[in-house]
Amino acid sequence: MIQASTTVLVIAPHPDDETLGCGGTLLKLKAQGANVHWLIVTTIAGVPGFSSTQAQKRAQEIDLVAEEYGFDGVHKCELPTAMLDTLNKGELVFSMAEVINHLKPDTLFLPYRNDVHSDHASVFDAIVSASKSFRSPFVRSIYAYETLSETDFGLRPDDSGFRPNLYIDIGGYLEKKIDIMKLFDGEMGVFPFPRSEECIHALATLRGAQSNAQAAEAFMILKEIR
Repeated sequence: MIQASTTVLVIAPHPDDETLGCGGTLLKLKAQGANVHWLIVTTIAGVPGFSSTQAQKRAQEIDLVAEEYGFDGVHKCELPTAMLDTLNKGELVFSMAEVINHLKPDTLFLPYRNDVHSDHASVFDAIVSASKSFRSPFVRSIYAYETLSETDFGLRPDDSGFRPNLYIDIGGYLEKKIDIMKLFDGEMGVFPFPRSEECIHALATLRGAQSNAQAAEAFMILKEIR
């Protein structure tokens, strides 16, 4: 069970995943006094297809987003975006374990394992390995979030799909979540693009209807030690 006194680490394969997946929850936890940290795994700096100007602009966006959330810390692995599946798994685990062991969070939010983006799968596997109970006994809870345009496009026939068993009421935080998402230039689009204002509203409304709330975010409980 998430408590306001917890130290929370949200792991984002790419900056904006945290907002799409659990932006309202992060805002709510921060307002309740939780210690909330943001781990960004990848970077576009030095990656083919991205200019130095784009990388500088993205760095500025990250600073703005961090300020809006009031994060207690922003941590970066700076691994190449869209290329995590080409890296040695040990390198991935080590880079994320460093942050986890330094912060000693009791609560982790991470992407769903079977998202269509390979970076999400790589991050999930590395975090699960880095947070084993005998390695990180301070981690008491792990929750998987859903990411519009990634979770909903996972079409693996052997996957039963994202099946939430935890809902968090984000009434009062949804509009700010959307405003924060708009800070990421080029990541939002016009409906029916999945990362649109209408789709973010629609998913929050659906999850709210499933949990008797005006708006909610949904998660899969992967681990809870009480």
